[in-house]
Amino acid sequence: MSEIAADSKSPLFDTRGMAYREFPSDFSKIRYYTLILVSSAPPRIKEFNLLEQQISEIIKNGIAHGNKNDPRKFLKIWYDFTREYAHLIVEDEGEGFREIKAWNEFNRRRLDCIDRGDVEGIMNFISFRTQKSSEKDGGNALFAALEYWNGGLVFNDKLNAVAVKKVFDPVPEVPPGFKPWDLNQPV
Repeated sequence: MSEIAADSKSPLFDTRGMAYREFPSDFSKIRYYTLILVSSAPPRIKEFNLLEQQISEIIKNGIAHGNKNDPRKFLKIWYDFTREYAHLIVEDEGEGFREIKAWNEFNRRRLDCIDRGDVEGIMNFISFRTQKSSEKDGGNALFAALEYWNGGLVFNDKLNAVAVKKVFDPVPEVPPGFKPWDLNQPV
């Protein structure tokens, strides 16, 4: 997946069976909010903090870009973690990611340079910036998110909520009677 879609009817926006939390837009508590959510994830899917890092980025974007750090505004978060997947929906109270078409075009051109091995051309596509971007902003978290959330990344039609899913490799069945200390046992 190399393009971000907007589709409120995507199955990724189905909240049935998901846990729900609301958090005020307090930038200083992003790590705390993330840890609350990730603490319910099975250890096998935490991937050396990659899951935590990706969730933190989504929360940070909702607070900073969507809610403009306004503590009167809240993030709504639905989440579900199993041994097979991580599924998250984050909705802010903002106007939405209005630059989605421009970002998709930027990323398409960036990926074209990468595919062609055009190192000099890639230099033009290091950071996605708009007139509203801060000096610290570069849109780079979306590049990583598209790669990480292999089960999908989609915005709602209003562009103020994102639904993501990461599907993990299946856990191999352990043969009956397998003893890890017996190296001669077939796996």
